[in-house]
Amino acid sequence: MARKRYTPEQIIAKLREADVRLAAGEETKAICRSLGIAEQTYYRWRREYGGLKVDQARRLKALEKENMRLRKAVSDLTLDAMILKEAVGGKVLSPSRRRLAVDHVQAALKVSERRACKVLGQHRSTQRKLPRPREDEAALTADIIRLAEQYGRYGYRRITALLRREGWTVNTKRVARIWRREGLKVPQKQPKRGRLWFNDGSCIRLRPQYKDHVWSYDFVADRTHDGTAFRMLTVIDEHTRECLAIHVQRSLKHDDVLAVLTDLFTQRGPPGHIRSDNGSEFTAQAVRDWLGRIGVKTLYIEPGSPWENGYNESFNGKLRDELLNGEIFYSLKEAQILIERWRQHYNTVRPHSSLGYQPPAPKTVLPRPVGLPYTAFRSAQQGDHNRQALT
Repeated sequence: MARKRYTPEQIIAKLREADVRLAAGEETKAICRSLGIAEQTYYRWRREYGGLKVDQARRLKALEKENMRLRKAVSDLTLDAMILKEAVGGKVLSPSRRRLAVDHVQAALKVSERRACKVLGQHRSTQRKLPRPREDEAALTADIIRLAEQYGRYGYRRITALLRREGWTVNTKRVARIWRREGLKVPQKQPKRGRLWFNDGSCIRLRPQYKDHVWSYDFVADRTHDGTAFRMLTVIDEHTRECLAIHVQRSLKHDDVLAVLTDLFTQRGPPGHIRSDNGSEFTAQAVRDWLGRIGVKTLYIEPGSPWENGYNESFNGKLRDELLNGEIFYSLKEAQILIERWRQHYNTVRPHSSLGYQPPAPKTVLPRPVGLPYTAFRSAQQGDHNRQALT
C-alpha cells in the first residue's frame, strides 16, 4: 500500500484534533489509531509543526525547499568546477579531444556521462559515436608525408596545391589537421619590415600591371664546398613572379649583367622598366646608357632599403631557403646545373601563394611531380656516377 503524504495544513489540523482529544483524557495510542497514523509519526509532527500556524508551516516548507535547491546548486557548481579542472587546463575544441576528456572525467570523478558531456559541451550522441576514419586517410597521410619530405620548406597550403595537382580532391583544413597530427613543422615566416614613406618617392613605387612591365634583378652570394665564393644574378618578372634567369659565376660585373639582359631582351623583348638596387654593376654608366638607348626605364631603390625591391628580395629568400641552405656544391658546374634545375622547378611546379597556389609559368601538361628536380643528383643509386660526370 502506498504511503499517504499529508500537506502542512492537514498535519496541523490533525495535531489540533489530537490536542483536543488529549485534553479530554484520551490516550495517545487510541488517538493515533483513529487518525490513521503511527505513534512515531505523531511525535515527529509535534517536533516539526508543534505550535505553528498554517501560514507559518507553509513558509517553513518553502524555506526548506529553497534551501535544498540552493544547496544542490552550490553542489552542482562545485562539481562542474571540479570537472573542468580535471579535464584540461584550457579550452577543449575538437570532438575527439572532448571525447577523451569526458572519459577521463568519468573515471576520475565517478560522474555520469550525461553530466560530464553537459559541462564539457559534448553532445551525447557524439560521445557515443565511435570515430571512423575515411578509407583514404592512410593513403592521404602517406602522400602528405612524402611531399613534406621532398619539399622540406613548404607549408601545408603548398602541399595541398601539390596534392590537388596529383589528383586528390582534398580540403586545406583536412591537410592542416593531418599536418598537425603528424607533427610536421611549418617554415617560419620572415619578420615584417617597415617602409620609408615619401623618401624621395621611394615607396610610392611603380606597381607591375602586366607581363614584362617591370623586371627586377639582384645579386645573391654563396660558396662552394672548398670555401670559394660565387655570385648569382637573379632576374624576375614582378607581375608574373616568373624567374627569367639565374646566372651563376665566380664573379659578376656590369658586362655580365649586359650579357644576361641581352639574351633575355632577344628572347622576350625589352620590358618597360627594370628595378634594382644601387650596386656598382647596375649603376654603371655603360648599363644605364645601354638601357636608355633600348628604351628601358631604370628604377633604383633608396640605399639601405631592400624592402623597396620586395619581389626580388622575396624570391632570393626562397632561393636561399629552399635550395642554397640545403645543398653542398662541390664545384661551380654543379652549382650552375642544380640552380638552373631549381629555377625550372620554381617556374613550372612550385605553387606560389600570391598566384592562388599556381606556378608562375606552368607547362601545358604538367607531369606528376615525384620530387624536386635537383634531387636526382642526391639519389643513393646514382650519386657516385653523377658526381663523376659533373666533375
